[in-house]
Amino acid sequence: MNLRRDVFQAIADPTRRAILLLLASQSMTAGAIAANFDTARPTVSKHLQILTECELLAQEQKGREVYYHLSVVKMKEIADFLEPFRQLWDDRFNKLEAVMKAYQSKK
Repeated sequence: MNLRRDVFQAIADPTRRAILLLLASQSMTAGAIAANFDTARPTVSKHLQILTECELLAQEQKGREVYYHLSVVKMKEIADFLEPFRQLWDDRFNKLEAVMKAYQSKK
């Protein structure tokens, strides 16, 4: 039974975030991805499976090799979800910066 995984739990793991960063610029095989980590290849394969189940990665068969690449659509969905929070924090930091500048100019 394959339960749907939560995308935010998937990206909470630092190794999985590192895999996403690796694949941001190019497609790679599981072996090439695993070569970037000090963990066993089956461990990296499990991370790839989780990211694929969350639709953050897609697989493409090229000859005998399977290449992994980012799912741009899914990454955009995450970015779109997070955008209001980013705007909220930007507004709060801008207000804090204004208060700090006003405080410093009074000194």
